[in-house]
Amino acid sequence: MNLGSGDDWPQALGEVRDRALRATDVSFVITDAADPDTPIVWVNDAFTRTTGYTSAEVIGRNPALLRGPATDRAVTAELNEALAQERAGSATVLNYRKDGEPFWNQVSVAPVRDAAGTVTHWVGVQVDVTSQIERQAAQIAAVQLERRARTGLAIVARVSELLTDLDDPLALRNVAALLASDVVAWAGFFLDDGGLRAADGVDLSAVPRGRPRRHGPPPAARRAADRAGDGGAAADDAAADDAAADAAPDPVQQLLDGVLDGVLELDVDAEHPDCSASGWLSARLRPVLAQLPGAPTVAVVVPVGGRRRVLGVLVAVPLAGSAGPAGLDGLDENAHTVLYLTARRVGMAVDNVRLYAREHQLAETLQRAMLPEQAEIDGLDVWTYYAPNSEHAQIGGDWYDVLQISPDVVGVVIGDVVGHDVEAAAAMGQLRSVVRAYTFEIETPGPVLDRVDQLVAGMRIPRSASLVLATLTRAAGGWGLEYSRAGHLPALLVRAGEVSQLAGASGSLIGFGSSPRATARADLRPGDVLVLYTDGLIERRDRPLREGLDALVAACGEVTAIDSAGVGEDLLSRLADAPEDDVALVVVRLPDPLSDGDSPRHSPRRRRWLLPGEPVSIGRARHAVLRTCRAWQLDEVASAELVVSELVANAVLHGWGQISLGLFDTGDGLRIEVEDSNPAPPVTTDGHAGRIGGYGMQIVERLADWGWRPTRRGKLVWARLRS
Repeated sequence: MNLGSGDDWPQALGEVRDRALRATDVSFVITDAADPDTPIVWVNDAFTRTTGYTSAEVIGRNPALLRGPATDRAVTAELNEALAQERAGSATVLNYRKDGEPFWNQVSVAPVRDAAGTVTHWVGVQVDVTSQIERQAAQIAAVQLERRARTGLAIVARVSELLTDLDDPLALRNVAALLASDVVAWAGFFLDDGGLRAADGVDLSAVPRGRPRRHGPPPAARRAADRAGDGGAAADDAAADDAAADAAPDPVQQLLDGVLDGVLELDVDAEHPDCSASGWLSARLRPVLAQLPGAPTVAVVVPVGGRRRVLGVLVAVPLAGSAGPAGLDGLDENAHTVLYLTARRVGMAVDNVRLYAREHQLAETLQRAMLPEQAEIDGLDVWTYYAPNSEHAQIGGDWYDVLQISPDVVGVVIGDVVGHDVEAAAAMGQLRSVVRAYTFEIETPGPVLDRVDQLVAGMRIPRSASLVLATLTRAAGGWGLEYSRAGHLPALLVRAGEVSQLAGASGSLIGFGSSPRATARADLRPGDVLVLYTDGLIERRDRPLREGLDALVAACGEVTAIDSAGVGEDLLSRLADAPEDDVALVVVRLPDPLSDGDSPRHSPRRRRWLLPGEPVSIGRARHAVLRTCRAWQLDEVASAELVVSELVANAVLHGWGQISLGLFDTGDGLRIEVEDSNPAPPVTTDGHAGRIGGYGMQIVERLADWGWRPTRRGKLVWARLRS
């Protein structure tokens, strides 16, 4: 291209420059620096195409006309500072086109000086970088989404870990705290056990009620009807149900009833019907939400579903709170997924642990109902023990029986049916009844088992079973022993520290006897101890059964207790610390009037009993402490009986499952320990208005120093009697 020569050359070059500035796709703006308002004096065509403004619309106006509501004032302040300091500057700022559409503008400004160095104009170069910014934002969002997804998966995995220990009374609180750390601003669980309740852990005793749920205090009419009697209450219930049917739908209750499916929003400031689930939940959430940043008023409610019903709800508040989208709009897809998976896992875990607890409690109750009460036999000191293996939720097949056949004949039987299920329990119950009936009729063990074999073969009992049947007959100067074994481990006879196995009269399992059963005999003397047991006491995976039997023989030889309970408790403390099967144990001791009263107390001074959570255990506990105090020659009998009675009564009334009773002779007083499965601490009250009771811990407090501590299973309450 010929740009000319001589005096025409600069003019030609200037024309080319002007055409180039107009043709480029980069926006150029020139402003007048001499004017305090720095008005625009020239823009190129790219500027008008990018912004939508014509030259006439922008000439004379400040470039700030491109700013809008979302323009970052801090960025524009940096550009203004560059202008004030008469230096070049650049920034990427959100500007707005004439039609209000935002775009990202990469702006570079530079001063234009005259020959004297004075800034006369400013030139601005602008590039629309919206597509680059959006791509970058999309990449960042994708990375953040992936990171949140990974975090969500890690949280769900951690939730699963926490749910493996639902015995922890704060298990659900820990899960909620985990969610609140990364997923939501706040979370909490509310379980529906005949009405909603805030849940830090899982109440294993909670059983859903069949009647309609009430989530608040009953109306005055209901209270009056309750005072009038059950008939009035029933009538008022019907009226309340009719009123509820006419009331506005309760969304939280519909979620609990399975009428609604999915997740819902709950406005805690909205009006909700009295005694409704939504109203109850809103009242408890309102002060919690008020403490969160932005004081949000909307929460997200996620159902916690079990197998057949909704067990409760997980309530969450989005991270945005009231400063951003509220309710469901404040949760991204990842948060939705994490909350759903958490609620689902919690629901299944709670359902499983409650189902297991109910089955285990039912199994223990049924098992113990099949066992006799600890027999009191005239002339013999008898102690019995049974404990199911804690790993089995089913019913076991171990059993024992102590029978007063006649004033001078006592029968003792211990047996084991293979298995830990209802079938094993049924077989055990049948065998126990048959053996008991024939023992009263025949008395001699061998012929009794012959008859049992014949009957069992005809009954076609599907489970194998072993047992030992012994009868003790009173004789001059002692007792005579007869016994027969059907595939069971031999009973042990302990005499003056020497242990012998009663291995005679052995035979095959019950129902498989092909020849008449034999009967072995032995004479018992005062002070002798007879020990009958099932294999759960000695059998372990890491040792042969023979070694376990040797350990039992050695333990029996070392026991120096002078009562059957002391012998039994000593054997349990040595051998039954981690049983792998059900354990049944019967200890029979022949009292020795000449030596019992003066015997030294070498045995560890402790006793332990496992009792069912039933009222009958109160009497058994009193009887146990009376016998122990007599055996230990302690003086605090009356106080000990009263304290044990109150502590065990509290465990029966407020706890569930098995109750553990322990007695310890500390040397300066008797220490009593009662453990149950309720983690709630005991409380000293001034009684219950309108009814008898409520003074139990006050009685304990007057007689003993006492305290409590949490345990893995629940709590342990201890009391040390004052001398």
